[in-house]
Amino acid sequence: MTNFNGNILDDSTPISINNRGYAYGDALFETIKVSNGKVLFWEDHYFRLMASMRIMRMEIPMNFTMEFLESQIHATLNANQLQNESARVKLLVHRNEGGLYLPSQNSVGYNISVKPLDNAVFEFSDTIYEVDLFKDYYVAPTLLSTLKSNNKAINVIGSIYANENELQNCLLLNTDKKVVEALNGNLFLVKDNVIKTPPLSDGCLKGIMRTQVLRIAKTLPELKIEEASISPFELQKADELFITNAIQGIQPISKYRKKVYNSELAKRLLDKLNVEVRLA
Repeated sequence: MTNFNGNILDDSTPISINNRGYAYGDALFETIKVSNGKVLFWEDHYFRLMASMRIMRMEIPMNFTMEFLESQIHATLNANQLQNESARVKLLVHRNEGGLYLPSQNSVGYNISVKPLDNAVFEFSDTIYEVDLFKDYYVAPTLLSTLKSNNKAINVIGSIYANENELQNCLLLNTDKKVVEALNGNLFLVKDNVIKTPPLSDGCLKGIMRTQVLRIAKTLPELKIEEASISPFELQKADELFITNAIQGIQPISKYRKKVYNSELAKRLLDKLNVEVRLA
């Protein structure tokens, strides 16, 4: 069951061909983890969505409060008998129908869909996880690239490329040839006692888990934190590389080309993250 503007509908309900999210990619979304019925990091998700709607010049309805949207998430979980379970939630906001590239209105609608997850906490994975650079297309280092919009052509094509080359993921470059992020999350690089991630000005996603990892890392006094550009050359000199997103938490990278990495800090940060999840 899916939630379309507050109405619980069957998943097979067809979408209008005039839906602007479908027709023009005129939509934003949040992918949210629910742990035993608790919506994780909801405040961060909510404020990112509101900021993104303003950037996209979408009208924010008066009832789009944090409490209202959370209640609609829970209503969708209940309709799918997942109210006390763990789940992946996708909250999508689209501009309402009308117009061509120029919308005839800026009001919005929303859709909430849910899928069950096996694990309430974030699991550490020490399996082989190999990546390489995806260089067919580049990310623009602009504010729009930081948004969680459904304009994801580069991520789709890059995922096909990774699958064809038996890779678990790819790293994206921006037009300045700096490493920006992975196909499905933010990138962190660890060298000695420095943990580094690309700045938003390079065009990386303003990730929710990126925010949590930076916050947790600041509690470790031995670490120096840098939000700075990463060159491809730095990748092979790093001690660790890992990817963050709201569903997996932290995914260590085990191999990039001929370089093999450890995952000590990634595991340590994930343990701290899970303490917060259990206490939530």
